[in-house]
Amino acid sequence: MAQHKNRDKNKQDLPQTPKQSKKQVDGIDVEYSRELADQEDLEAQARANAANQRVRSSKKGSN
Repeated sequence: MAQHKNRDKNKQDLPQTPKQSKKQVDGIDVEYSRELADQEDLEAQARANAANQRVRSSKKGSN
């Protein structure tokens, strides 16, 4: 049987997002003012801190 070199013409090697539009995100909000935070913000911050602690402890346990 003959092989087809251009079998899938729809396959393209193009990025979905241009490289100049991408930026690295560290997951930390830069602007945060405890004075302006309401109760929901404080609870969300506490949940985020607890999640970060769980991630750190699981990384220590896996090494």
